[in-house]
Amino acid sequence: MARRKVIVVFVHGWGVTSTKSYGHLPDRLRADAKNAGLNLVIHDVFLSKYISFHDEVLLPDISRAFNNAVEEQLSEVLKRGRRFVCITHSTGGPVVRDWWQRYYGTVRRSGACPMSHLIMLAPANFGSALAQLGKRRIGRLKSWFGGVEPGQGVLDWLELGSDGIWALNTPWISSSGRQIGADGIFPFVLTGQSIDRAFYDHLNTYTGEAGSDGVVRVAGANMNSNYLRLVQEKPQQRGDKRNGCEAPRLRLRKFETAPDTAFCILRGKSHSGPGMGIMRSIGKTAKDQATVETIETILQCMSVSSKAQYRSVVKDLAKCCVDRQSAERLEVDSRTFRMNAYFIHDRYSMVVFRLRDVEGHPVNDFDLVLTAGPGGNPDHLPKGFLADRQLNSVSPNTITFYFNYDLMVGSKKITDGDGRVIRAATRGAGALGMRIWPRPDHGFVRYLPCEIRATRGLLEKALRPNCTTLVDIQLQRVVSKNVFRADKVDPGAPARSFKRTPPGEEIV
Repeated sequence: MARRKVIVVFVHGWGVTSTKSYGHLPDRLRADAKNAGLNLVIHDVFLSKYISFHDEVLLPDISRAFNNAVEEQLSEVLKRGRRFVCITHSTGGPVVRDWWQRYYGTVRRSGACPMSHLIMLAPANFGSALAQLGKRRIGRLKSWFGGVEPGQGVLDWLELGSDGIWALNTPWISSSGRQIGADGIFPFVLTGQSIDRAFYDHLNTYTGEAGSDGVVRVAGANMNSNYLRLVQEKPQQRGDKRNGCEAPRLRLRKFETAPDTAFCILRGKSHSGPGMGIMRSIGKTAKDQATVETIETILQCMSVSSKAQYRSVVKDLAKCCVDRQSAERLEVDSRTFRMNAYFIHDRYSMVVFRLRDVEGHPVNDFDLVLTAGPGGNPDHLPKGFLADRQLNSVSPNTITFYFNYDLMVGSKKITDGDGRVIRAATRGAGALGMRIWPRPDHGFVRYLPCEIRATRGLLEKALRPNCTTLVDIQLQRVVSKNVFRADKVDPGAPARSFKRTPPGEEIV
């Protein structure tokens, strides 16, 4: 049987200034595809070169230019019905996803998308916690840029909870997987959860964050995500109008889960660098056992040609994730003086909360308190459950919580090779809820506090291991009746000032 010819397009990450970032991956794929005896030949390899370190360049600008590059460089082969496989790294993943969604996912075009497979290595699909550090500080991080100051436009997109992240991921979550298949695309996410200590920055602990590769969180790479919409009940006037109104309940109105997407955690891989980088560390020959797994997994992804094959790969990679995370649960560092150092690698979840009112206006000032247990008490949350919390600097109505999933749901005891208990078993939260105090809470236009009761169901919907959940919270906008009044004026009555009219308790 003749080998199928495949065009491969590589798209690098953000702030890259040289094609050296691809390492030996292109050459290894050429060689290993043949050596493995697969019915596959990599016919052409295109290495992308794009500018992302200028402030005026936005992520949609890059995807627009990518579309032009595809039409220019691949027009002849695409006219013959050929399609290409795209392999991306880091921000390259969201760039190509934005291109696909912008030009093929949300508009009708003649023919299929020219891209058949999208294989993303450590993609920042839900951003990076590092993005909020600012251009100058990020430019100094060896793990990401190595002296190149990044552009503000893409930096804003990458910040956790950005509008761009919502716009890219909410259509995917609600898509029902109809675009996955031979007539659509086959998406894959491969990432690591190891930290290359050579790139650890003692001033920026995100570079050594648990559940990440030093730049992108595992949960921030995975496309298997959830969406929840919580709606505050309509305000009701209390029996005595002088006592104002209330709307204490927040209710779940919508819950969606993204289509099952192939996802794999590769052993011993960090975000970048020649030693452990998921792309850069790939050696020249197959004798380099440290990266054989990466090559084999990429080739496995490239070989998928039907939806049935894809579903099989999804299951295989999901099992690999469970096995690898179990095997890497406890890391023992014996290099420290006198005694071993232990690092527990739990699973983590990200939850992004966005607060807007019924008119669509952002609610930028609020307190959000999580609750747990049968009584809905914040004190019932397990110790160490929250690894990080970050408010978006551009859109302060959005806040991202980074949960230790295993502590939230409960964990068995962890022992070392000698049976010594490193961490005792934990019970978990049992249930999850939240209370919200939005502001302004007085005046002519205001908001009312509300709460969703802590339940096991909400905990299971909001938290998934290695995944991100987007939570839209819709609050009621309370407008005082005194914003506009029409009073009858008697003939000859003196003029009256309404400058000091109080808001009053009645609402419209």
